[in-house]
Amino acid sequence: MVADALLVVHFLIAAFIVGGLPLIWLGATRRWRWVRNPWFRYLHLGAIAWVALEALLGVACPLTVWEDLLRGGLRPASFVGRWVYAALYYRAPEWLFTLSYVLWTAATLLTLWRVPPDRAGRAR
Repeated sequence: MVADALLVVHFLIAAFIVGGLPLIWLGATRRWRWVRNPWFRYLHLGAIAWVALEALLGVACPLTVWEDLLRGGLRPASFVGRWVYAALYYRAPEWLFTLSYVLWTAATLLTLWRVPPDRAGRAR
């Protein structure tokens, strides 16, 4: 049960990282003000940069390690756990994941420059 809850949190973080960037692009074209929120933007950048750094250093994600410890190395048995696990973990060469994380970080940095967050006191 705790492992499943951790898996869902892990999935939500991944969804934030992956979904945040296209939403920023879409929001910039539609003039959604929330996509220029500095808290959102820097948290998003920090999240993907952390993932990329872990991958470059060859460090396993702490959430994955913790979940594995809670499960004793077994796959989730619950319905939700199995589906979230299938969406979050898939087989591919490790270098491909690392490259993807680094490229996503670069795209996030480029977006930060092209669609800058609002600064305090700046009028629109």
